[in-house]
Amino acid sequence: MALKNLSDYLSLVPAVRHSPPGRLWSSYDEEGDVLYVHFQELGQATDSELTDDDIILRYDGDEVVGITILHASQR
Repeated sequence: MALKNLSDYLSLVPAVRHSPPGRLWSSYDEEGDVLYVHFQELGQATDSELTDDDIILRYDGDEVVGITILHASQR
């Protein structure tokens, strides 16, 4: 698979560098226009919070284990 816009991926570097330590997993649902970002491979959320800007923060206790970004293509 050839990268169409390498600069788009390079623009992610600051966000990835400032994410929680460890690995980072992401997936995008084109039909639902939802971006999922996980900070733990098998992290299970015990709670979640919907922000005013349609972002769902997922917690395991007090630790953020992932975020779900709704309407991702509009950002």
